[in-house]
Amino acid sequence: MTEEINMILDDLKASNSKSMTHLESEFRKIRTGKAAPDMLDGVLVDYYGSKTALSKVANVSTLDPRTLTVQPWEKNMIGECAKGIINANLGLAPQDNGEMLIISIPMLTEERRRDLVKIAKAESENAKVSIRNNRKDAMDFIKELKNDGLSEDIAKSAEGEIQAITDSFVKKAEDLLVLKEKDIMTV
Repeated sequence: MTEEINMILDDLKASNSKSMTHLESEFRKIRTGKAAPDMLDGVLVDYYGSKTALSKVANVSTLDPRTLTVQPWEKNMIGECAKGIINANLGLAPQDNGEMLIISIPMLTEERRRDLVKIAKAESENAKVSIRNNRKDAMDFIKELKNDGLSEDIAKSAEGEIQAITDSFVKKAEDLLVLKEKDIMTV
């Protein structure tokens, strides 16, 4: 029985780690007024008829804290890269200089910063809901084991461990949110 409990705990940790990884990737997409190549991660480009990630057809880098550059590996892809960035609805306007795209990151207004904080809070809450759902699944497995003959003491101990794991991941999500909020609100 303890092997099954260890498997349940390991599955819970793995699922919660996936939730945290997803939260971190969502936070990277929320721009803070500083140029970061991650901002263009979701951009898709029409590469000879198939939708391809921008990072697969071009080098994305930062020129300075307020400027991104996108240098396609094939010069004829500059227009497609620009179109992909515009279609991604990121509020960015790429400038074509013939060799690469230069993207100036505009300063964020106070109102926009507050909106981004709301988005970050929503993403953090989604992660916490996912973590709590993982806890519910683990608790359900423990109840099944209890019905199959697991002792009450061992079941209570396992439920306590599940709650401790859940609490630690919820705290991590809250800590990430605090850092992201600070990052967004810093001018």
